[in-house]
Amino acid sequence: MDSQLIPPPLGLYVHLPWCVQKCPYCDFNSHALKGTLPEREYLNALLRDADTEADAASGRPIETVFIGGGTPSLFSAEAIQDLLDGLGQRLSMAADAEITLEANPGTVEAQRFADYRAAGVNRISMGVQSLNDAHLRRLGRIHGGAEAVAAIHSAHAAGFERINVDLMHGLPAQTPAQALEDVERILDLGIRHLSHYQLTLEPGTPFHNRPPALPDEDALADIEAACAERIREHGLHRYEVSAWAVPGEECRHNLNYWAFGDYLAIGAGAHGKLTDRHGGIRRYSRLRFPRQYQAVAGTPQGLAECRRVEAPERPLEYLMNALRLTEGTPMDQALARTGLRREDFEPGLGIARARGWISDDPAILRATPRGQRYLNDLLGLFLDTDGAGA
Repeated sequence: MDSQLIPPPLGLYVHLPWCVQKCPYCDFNSHALKGTLPEREYLNALLRDADTEADAASGRPIETVFIGGGTPSLFSAEAIQDLLDGLGQRLSMAADAEITLEANPGTVEAQRFADYRAAGVNRISMGVQSLNDAHLRRLGRIHGGAEAVAAIHSAHAAGFERINVDLMHGLPAQTPAQALEDVERILDLGIRHLSHYQLTLEPGTPFHNRPPALPDEDALADIEAACAERIREHGLHRYEVSAWAVPGEECRHNLNYWAFGDYLAIGAGAHGKLTDRHGGIRRYSRLRFPRQYQAVAGTPQGLAECRRVEAPERPLEYLMNALRLTEGTPMDQALARTGLRREDFEPGLGIARARGWISDDPAILRATPRGQRYLNDLLGLFLDTDGAGA
């Protein structure tokens, strides 16, 4: 391993963990709100965390902020304003920082979008999932299709030019025609960024414990192919396995994440990754439960985990997200952000190229269509330093 790492761009993830009710498919660190939202207490805890992160950032500018959850749009615009103001006082924010807020249609009235925009949020990520009311009820969502459409119109009217919509496919009893209708209706609303992903049954969720009847593999393939064709017809390109955008509208925060960038983390259960001033890489996470988190935020006891990413782990750590990008990443970037030499990615890369899983271009780390199909097997080549994962 080379001794010097080149610090990548730096983002910030802020986790607001409450939602109205927990959806049966969700395995995120989210908690159904019981009683009054402890908005001010939680905001103070976030800013105590930000005080500790300021030193870790070492003056590096924050290029992106992503406020996720849970349902961040449960928080008032005043709280989001105070949060962003407080972050700006503690951290060096880039003048063109992308600041994203997740919102659910059932928790945001029209005026709030204008207030969030005035607070400094410049990108909205809307958890729509479907416009079909029957499917939304089956997913445990608190909004209907008409509310979702109205929320998107409200966000546009409030001046948001960048709106991402999350849309699921492969839903219980969903037909290819219904999935295609969801895509067409969403894109007809002028959406320029779409996260289009298949419903999966994650361990520990009600859907995993009591699985609903999902479309079979042939139906899923039909849904994926039909939707992908229609999304392309609307001028969006697939830049990540489940992310589509009009060129120039890609989510900068997620791009940094997928390309092994750095991101600070504040909030209950938030995960971060940092290249430090001494040339090391560490990953860390904060305590998951909001009440416990609030009690110790800003102290060493607030960390649930903190570990160094050692050199033998870095090829897999880099590739497990970078290979999800359809254009891949430059090999030079991989070396700069891992501190490794080209040979440290061998013999895995050689085996992958021989199997047709990785592009033959030595300047690019990009999975071929075959490699995308066998992505887990491809990544398995890097589980062991000697390539024994093959």
